[in-house]
Amino acid sequence: MIVTYNWLKEFVDCDLPPAELSHLLTMLGLEVERMEEVGGGMDDVVVAQVVEKNQHPNADKLSLCKVDNGKEILDVVCGAQNFKAGDKVALAQIGATLPGDFKIKRSKIRGEESCGMLCSEKELALSTESSGIMILPEEFQVGTPLFDALGTKDVIFEIGLTPNRADCLSVVGIAREVAAKLGKKVHYPGLEVNETGAPIADIASVEILAPELCPRYTARHITGCTLADSPAWLANRLMAAGIRAINNIVDVTNYVLLEYGHPLHAFDFKLLAGGKIVVAAAGDGEKFGTLDGQERELTATDLTIRDGEKAVALAGIMGGGNSEIGEGTTEVLLESAYFNPSAIRKTSKRLGIHTESSHRFERGADIAGLTRALDRAAQLIAELSGGKVAKGVIDVYPAPVEPRVISARLSRINAVSGLELSADEVEDIFRRLEFDVAQTAPGVFQVKVPLFRVDLEREIDLVEEVVRLNGFDKVPATLPQASVFSDLPSDAQRLAARVKDLLVAHGLNEVINYSFVAPSSCEKILLPGEDLRSNGMVLLNPISDELSVMRTTMLPGLLDTAVKNISFRTLNLRIFEMRRIYLPVEGEDLPQEPLYVSALLTGRRDPEGWNQGKDEIDFFDVKGIAENLLSELNVGGVNFSTEELDPYYHPGKACRILSGRKVLGSLGELHPTVQENYGIATPLYYLELNFEALLACRKKQGAAQVPSRFPSTFRDIAMLLPRELPVADVISCVNGVKAPELEGVEIFDLYMGGNIASHEKSVAIRVRYGSKERTLTDDEVTRLHQRVIDALQKKLNVSFR
Repeated sequence: MIVTYNWLKEFVDCDLPPAELSHLLTMLGLEVERMEEVGGGMDDVVVAQVVEKNQHPNADKLSLCKVDNGKEILDVVCGAQNFKAGDKVALAQIGATLPGDFKIKRSKIRGEESCGMLCSEKELALSTESSGIMILPEEFQVGTPLFDALGTKDVIFEIGLTPNRADCLSVVGIAREVAAKLGKKVHYPGLEVNETGAPIADIASVEILAPELCPRYTARHITGCTLADSPAWLANRLMAAGIRAINNIVDVTNYVLLEYGHPLHAFDFKLLAGGKIVVAAAGDGEKFGTLDGQERELTATDLTIRDGEKAVALAGIMGGGNSEIGEGTTEVLLESAYFNPSAIRKTSKRLGIHTESSHRFERGADIAGLTRALDRAAQLIAELSGGKVAKGVIDVYPAPVEPRVISARLSRINAVSGLELSADEVEDIFRRLEFDVAQTAPGVFQVKVPLFRVDLEREIDLVEEVVRLNGFDKVPATLPQASVFSDLPSDAQRLAARVKDLLVAHGLNEVINYSFVAPSSCEKILLPGEDLRSNGMVLLNPISDELSVMRTTMLPGLLDTAVKNISFRTLNLRIFEMRRIYLPVEGEDLPQEPLYVSALLTGRRDPEGWNQGKDEIDFFDVKGIAENLLSELNVGGVNFSTEELDPYYHPGKACRILSGRKVLGSLGELHPTVQENYGIATPLYYLELNFEALLACRKKQGAAQVPSRFPSTFRDIAMLLPRELPVADVISCVNGVKAPELEGVEIFDLYMGGNIASHEKSVAIRVRYGSKERTLTDDEVTRLHQRVIDALQKKLNVSFR
C-alpha cells in the first residue's frame, strides 16, 4: 500500500516528521518498506518565463530561448515546440539533478550555449508520458521552486501489509491507525451528494442471482457527464500511488479506491442493455473480453456482472471492454458492491489476473462502508464532470451482516502480554480503535468489532490489538516457563537417520526439493497416463502453474536438481532425497504419503585427481548401494526382477527390488528419452526405495554365528543358460537345496559371444560346502554337489560345460 504524507495529514492531525511517522507505522505492525521524498533536493528546478523564442541558427528543429529565472536572463536551447514567448515553464538550472540521476550542466548544443533545460512532466517524474515541455499556470511566481509552486512536495510511504490487514489498504485505514495511536480523531471526508437528477428507480435496476457470492450491491446513476482530463491534484495523487491517470471519471474511482479502500466500477450506462444490472454466475465456456483487451474463457464458478443481455464485468476483478468509459460517455452507472473473497481469489488465480480491486476483495472488504465510498465517488464525479446525480441509491442487501461481538478478559490480556494494564486503559484502547465496548463485569469486555476489521475473530486477536496500540516496546522481557523434556527417536526415525548416514558414506549429497511438480513432468519422465493431473493431487492454490501437482515420484525433482548442477559444470553428481510422495487413493479425499528414499547418480565413479579413474558410474554402482542399504536394514528374502518396470527406465538395464513378492523399489539406468528431455548427455542412474516397505520386511536380528573350526570345500559349476534367464534364478535354485552343509554360492564368471550361441550365455558359480561338527569327506561333498547339479538341471534346464 502506498500513501503520501500530505494525503495522510488530511485525515489526521499529525505533526510528526516523516521519519518519526515511519517508525510509528512500523511499530503498529504496518511496516514501512520504502520512504521517498517527492521534490526533495530539486529546488534548482524553478518556475521561469520565456522572454524570447528564436530559431536556432544551426538546427531546424531546435529553438534558442531567453528565459527569466527571477534573477537573470539565461540562454537555453530547447527541442520542444509546444510553447511560446511569455509562457511560464519549468527550468532545471545548472547543478540540478533530475530523476534518474541526470545532472544539468552548462553545455553547447550545435554551437550555442545552453544554461539549463526546459523540462516536461515525464522528465520531472510528474507523469509517465508527455508531449512537450511543462506549461505552468500564469499565476505562478517566477523564481519559485517548481515543487513548492505545484504543492507537490511530499513524502511517499510504501507499506508492506500482511494479508490479514485489509482495512489498511486505504489512506483512511492507515489514518485510523495513526489516530488511534496518537489519541486523535479521524477527519473523514464530508459526504454531500447533490441529487438533482431523476429518481434512480425510474432509470436502472439491480438483481442478485448469486447472493452467496455477492451479499450486497449498490449503485448510483450520474448523467450529463463531460469526459476530460483530471485536475492536477487528482492526477498527482494517483501517480504517487503508481496509478496512471486516464480521465476524470475513471480516475475518481481509482482515487476513492485508494482513499477508502473499497473498489468501485463505472459503467457507460448507455452500453448497458435494458438499463439493468444482474449479478450472476457465468456460463461454462462463456467468452468474455476484459478491459485489458484479452478474451477470457469463464466457468460456472466465476461471478459476472451482466446487463439485460450479456456479461459486462468480471465481478470484483476487471470490467469489460463492452461497457467501459470512453469518448462519448455522458451517463455513468457507478457500482459499489461486496463480493465473496474466496470466489474472487479462485477466479483471479485461475485466470491469472491480479488487480487493485481483486487484491482488496480477496482479503475482505468492508460490507458496511461500501455506500460511503459510493457517495464519495458520486460526489467527486459530479464536481469534476459537471454531471447530475440521480435521486436515491440502489441498495440490494438481502441478508444484512451484523458486527461480530467478542468477549475479552483483562486477566487474559495481561497474562498473555506480561503487561499490567488497568480496565480503563484497555477500554480506552478499544474506543480509540473505533470499537464499541462495554464491561459486562469487572475486567470483562464485550467488544463489537466494526465490519472493516475482518481479521478480528477471537479473544486472542483483541489481545494483540491491545499490545499493538499500547506499544510492542512496552512488552516486558520475560523468560517463558515450560517443562523441558525429550522423546527418544522411534525405531523408524533411527533407521531413517541411519539410511541417510549410509548414503552420505557412499559419497551422496542430500537435496530437498518441492513436494509439488509441473503437470508436464509426466511427459518428461514417461509416466503412464495422459496427464499428471489425472495421477497426482492438484493443488487448489499453487505457487505457480509449474508447481501445481503433488509429486507421485521424486524423480522429476532430482532431475531438475541435476540439470541445474550440470549447467554449472558440476558433472559428477551423487544426490539423494528422503521425503514423502503423494499417491491418490480412489474414493478418498487425501492421498497416501509413503516415505521414499531416492538417489540419482551420473558422471565418473572416482573423483578427479592425479590418479583419477576414467570409468563412469554404471548399473552395478547403484545396485551395490541398494544392496548395502538392504543389508544394513537386515531386509530378508531380497531378489531382483526385470518385469513390470516403470517406463522411465532403460529396458534391459534396470530391475525391481523385491522381498519375496513384496515390491521394495527399483533401480537402473534411465531411458535415453528421459535424458534427452532434460538435456543431459551422460547416462543417469536412479534408485528408488519405499522406506516403509523396507521396515515391514526386516528380519529379526539373530544371534551371532560362530564360524566353523573345520575347513570348507569349494566346487565350481560352468553352465549354459538362455540369455533372458536371470542369473539370480541360478542363485535361488542353489540356495533352495535344503542341506545344512551348503554354506554359500557366488558367481565368478559371465561370458557371452565367441563360441557361445547368440541366444545363450555362459555362467560359472562357486559353491561352498562345510560343517561345524567335522571335516566333510570327498564323497560327502560329491553327493551334495550332485544334488545341486540335479536341481539346476531339473528346475532351470541348464546344460553344463
